[in-house]
Amino acid sequence: MNVIVNKAVTDSLPLNLDRFYHQAPITLSSNEYLDRQAAQESNARSYPRRFPIAISRAEGIFIEDTKGQLFIDCLAGAGTLALGHNHPDIHQALKTHLDSMAPLHTLDITTPVKDAFVNKLFEALPDNFAQQAKVQFCGPTGADAVEAALKLAKTATGRRSVLAFSGAYHGMTHATLGIMGDVSVKEPVHNLMAEVQFLPFPYLYRCPMGLEAEQSIDSNLHYIENMLNDSHSGVLPPAALIVEAIQGEGGAIPAPTRWLKELRRITKEHNIPLILDEVQCGMGRSGKMFAFEHADIEPDIIVISKAIGGGLPLSVIVYNQELDTWGPGAHTGTFRGNQLAMVAGKVVLETIAEQNLCKNAEKMGELLKAHLLELQAECSYIGDVRGQGLMLGVEIVDPRENTSPAPTFKELASIIQRQCLQNGLILESGGRNDSTLRFLPPLIIKEDEVNLVAGIFKKSVIEGVNQL
Repeated sequence: MNVIVNKAVTDSLPLNLDRFYHQAPITLSSNEYLDRQAAQESNARSYPRRFPIAISRAEGIFIEDTKGQLFIDCLAGAGTLALGHNHPDIHQALKTHLDSMAPLHTLDITTPVKDAFVNKLFEALPDNFAQQAKVQFCGPTGADAVEAALKLAKTATGRRSVLAFSGAYHGMTHATLGIMGDVSVKEPVHNLMAEVQFLPFPYLYRCPMGLEAEQSIDSNLHYIENMLNDSHSGVLPPAALIVEAIQGEGGAIPAPTRWLKELRRITKEHNIPLILDEVQCGMGRSGKMFAFEHADIEPDIIVISKAIGGGLPLSVIVYNQELDTWGPGAHTGTFRGNQLAMVAGKVVLETIAEQNLCKNAEKMGELLKAHLLELQAECSYIGDVRGQGLMLGVEIVDPRENTSPAPTFKELASIIQRQCLQNGLILESGGRNDSTLRFLPPLIIKEDEVNLVAGIFKKSVIEGVNQL
């Protein structure tokens, strides 16, 4: 059975499509799958509303739907698939483990597989941090790891309040919603985690202080430091400050290097544990193994999930051993012992190191960013191009409004996202008013594939603007 693919894809890049031939007949149409999903699944489902497809096969940066249509996946499981879909080394490692009759689940009882994974994880950490680090395996989501980080910090400090940032995304559990920036998902849920103080994130394109560049950074830092030093600020000494080195769902907004350095200084001086949420921006995506490494700082707690499991559910926190004051059973979870995820995660860590995928993320990110900046120069509806490595965002604005910066343009961003899908490119959206289109391709993406992604995006932007 031949595979029908997007002409935009096949015309731009020679592909060996033999691997996408169906191994078994598909008995339902895409619409039938989608209709059944709509009838049976919760109203809280999200991605199917933006990507109304049913996926049948996937490899590398490509996925195929049940109609035989091929797409380039720049969503990659919201950044989970660092090595792309169905990486052969992960497949082989999982098959070997299954054939060995080794356990699949062990709670937090150790195994040779777990020991090997932890050793690889510690090799990936900054050297000085690794020498004084402890690891805690959490439930299978990044949100549970954030919960663990908050519990650890509160236990170790004896304090109860938490500092978080506007634009933040740390998960969708009850406590993590409490430190969430997006008010729309918080509003319906009452009695979220108390005593959370929000601080302005250095969103330089839309500075909350109305300042620009270095002045914006200086003002932001002054505000934070003054609040902590002011005995009448109304803010109790916090148990922790949690931050993303690159805000993901907030719109691919990188924290300026100088700001992160100073934030580390301030938290150290005030004895506040600094939690770096690296769930999405970590594991090589920024061009470094961890995004905070661009600022050459050392956090107290690192939250890691998504790509660490090689596509399987896994999350951990790694933290300074001085904080290790909680007792046995202080943070548990049945699926902490997911052995297959540890097998896959070890392959991810090895492959990132051996194939220097951090460097590839840096180079391919620079290439993609250059394409996007070139398009920005031609299109006034692109207000900002930002990000680091292969975590980039394009903020869509309405230049017809006489403001600076121009207001977000959610309607056009949605149109462009749909055009991208029609042209064979899957992109995430996010940021203020869901107006930032986000690029999170696998770290294995190649130069010709980046050029193809940029070409499809440009075509989709033009088509989108022409629909206004």
